[in-house]
Amino acid sequence: QVHPVESGGGLVQAGGSLRLSCAASGRTFSNYAMGWFRQAPGKEREFVATITRTGDSTYYGDSVKGRFTISRDNAKSMVYLQMNSLKPEDTAVYYCAADYLGTGSSWQYDYDYWGQGTQVTVSS
Repeated sequence: QVHPVESGGGLVQAGGSLRLSCAASGRTFSNYAMGWFRQAPGKEREFVATITRTGDSTYYGDSVKGRFTISRDNAKSMVYLQMNSLKPEDTAVYYCAADYLGTGSSWQYDYDYWGQGTQVTVSS
């Protein structure tokens, strides 16, 4: 198993940028597809982005496509989410998740391990 731990959240003005990091300690990181999800107050958890085990393919939710970029460094057991052109509607708790032998899924129930989340707040 792996233990994802997110960092990098905070308060930013609309139009600004943030970079989230996720450290996934534990077993072989490259066996896991990794994903980012988010949940705003009163809303369901939403798919943000996923990256395959080798990092050769990425997929994004429609609301972040063209603004967010997911990447990973298997040597460091890290996954990142670069968020640009942030909007107030991006405000949420962002979660990092690991999918054992996954191929990159937007369905949260495919993911086996979850971090505790990091708060991102975008002010208008």
